[in-house]
Amino acid sequence: MQNNLHERQVSADAFLVSKTDTKGKITYCNIPFAQIVGAKGNELIGKPHNIVRHPDMPRVVFKILWEYVKNKKEVFAYVKNKSFDGSFYWVFANVTASLDQNGNIIGYYSVRRKPNPKALEIIIPLYRQLLEAEKSGGMEASSKLLDNILKEKNKSYDELMNDLQRL
Repeated sequence: MQNNLHERQVSADAFLVSKTDTKGKITYCNIPFAQIVGAKGNELIGKPHNIVRHPDMPRVVFKILWEYVKNKKEVFAYVKNKSFDGSFYWVFANVTASLDQNGNIIGYYSVRRKPNPKALEIIIPLYRQLLEAEKSGGMEASSKLLDNILKEKNKSYDELMNDLQRL
């Protein structure tokens, strides 16, 4: 039975690591990542990374994430993921492109850690707003809403994410 209300906590000293190919299929994950997802053995290898995507996540966050990494820029984001048993967990994710010696993208690398609980007090209602905007007006509406919020705060997306983690 799935339990969407049960939240798993990322340990303060844990680093959840995964690597994917350029199509987003998992090529590596460490034990803490597999454990929080509830995977056994190599159940995650070869699967699309979005297997852990939670439906509460606004698509605009992933749009930003992909824009950054496809341009070889690192990105930080607060992400709500789901575990195989239906529980969920929040992470502060750092995602970068993996490059070969010629500078070509050969995959993506993500290290996630426990998010600042004070940041989640801001992120959770923000993500609800973005999700509502997406439901009524699609990705364009949530993107416009996020842009307006960033302008109001006089911050870039990067500044907001990093400032929240330091609260």
